[in-house]
Amino acid sequence: MPSEETEVVVVGAGQAGVAMSEHLGAHGVSHIVLERHRIAERWRSERWDSLVANGPAWHDRFPGLEFFNVADDGFASKEQVADYFVAYAEKIGAPVRTGVEVTSVRKRDGRSGFRVETSEGSIGARFVVAATGPFQRPVIPPIVPEGAVPVQIHSSGYRNPEQLPEGAVLVVGAGSSGVQIADELRRSGRRVFLSVGPHDRPPRQYRGRDFCWWLGVLGRWDAETPPQGAEHVTIAVSGARGGHTVDFRALVADGIELVGMTAAYEDGVLRFAPDLAANIALGDAKYVELLRAADAYVGRNGLDLPGEPEAHVLGPDPECMTDPRLELDLAGAGVTSVVWATGFAADYGWLEVDTFDERGRPVQRRGVSREPGVYFLGLPWLSRRGSSFIWGVWHDARYVADHIATQRGYLAYGSTDRSGVVPAAQNV
Repeated sequence: MPSEETEVVVVGAGQAGVAMSEHLGAHGVSHIVLERHRIAERWRSERWDSLVANGPAWHDRFPGLEFFNVADDGFASKEQVADYFVAYAEKIGAPVRTGVEVTSVRKRDGRSGFRVETSEGSIGARFVVAATGPFQRPVIPPIVPEGAVPVQIHSSGYRNPEQLPEGAVLVVGAGSSGVQIADELRRSGRRVFLSVGPHDRPPRQYRGRDFCWWLGVLGRWDAETPPQGAEHVTIAVSGARGGHTVDFRALVADGIELVGMTAAYEDGVLRFAPDLAANIALGDAKYVELLRAADAYVGRNGLDLPGEPEAHVLGPDPECMTDPRLELDLAGAGVTSVVWATGFAADYGWLEVDTFDERGRPVQRRGVSREPGVYFLGLPWLSRRGSSFIWGVWHDARYVADHIATQRGYLAYGSTDRSGVVPAAQNV
């Protein structure tokens, strides 16, 4: 028998788990939040030292608490973000247990609910919420063999330029992480190559408003599905140094050499796809389209926001785009490190229920899985485009909590408690 019973076990105490706890508490649902490390641990130990949030403080927060010592239009450091979630958990009295690892979740035989095995014993629960987020297992494509360069690390293991051996660096991936790491390395005096794939490139600010504001008033945060073929396209945006628009031409002017997608390796030579110009052109097109949509919005609504015609000027393509490098002799170029900013894969090996497709991805709609009683939270596009942002996960958590509360009402039918609340000890 489980040593403990509760209505809901929430796995993970990052932004998703803390948001889930707030909404479950508002419904009066007994629950436990289990975290194998500390609250918001990934912000502290799996990000580089100089990282700041990619959204301004007025936008990237929960409704119930503002950031401490961060201006509304400022960008919180990674430590400030982690501290924010610790403070939020304390504010709402979230029942978080840190240092507890969930090793398995299975349906209970002959009765409803689940058996949650942890490093500190077994817990019985009617519902389980997987709030571990999308950044679970770093992905490094098997392209460059071990030993071909002195250091290969994932962006989640990168901390600062001093961590890497002397020499040039290849950064693979041109989303927010790859661009910011490449820029930091170049500013430290390194020779840097940046491998650029398909990406979205919004303006940091336009006509006095952050891109987060523009996506809000244009209704784009509410898009429920990504554009065809863009399910995994990264967003190149930066809050570093006070926030700025990512401009690949400016990166070249600063000394970074751009190359296409990293394709293959043979005998010390890395080969790149001939797609650099096309990838940048696609990002440019998305950038310009958003500017035009913003201009149209200003005109329709008669807003007094000064125009920025210069923002529409992209400038000439640098030589690395018009005559791209397709091969790189790593030793000849002095490359001693490769930083793979190539994203993450999900890892739900502990969740032993029937709600995954053939690729191991959760089968769910707005966080409600096909396995009754199991929920997901914190995933990109869980309900809409905004799901990946701090404020977005808060709203997703409210929907999941409402669903759980509704199910509790059904389960309470016929019990001696007619309030719609399932007594934990009696019904779990």
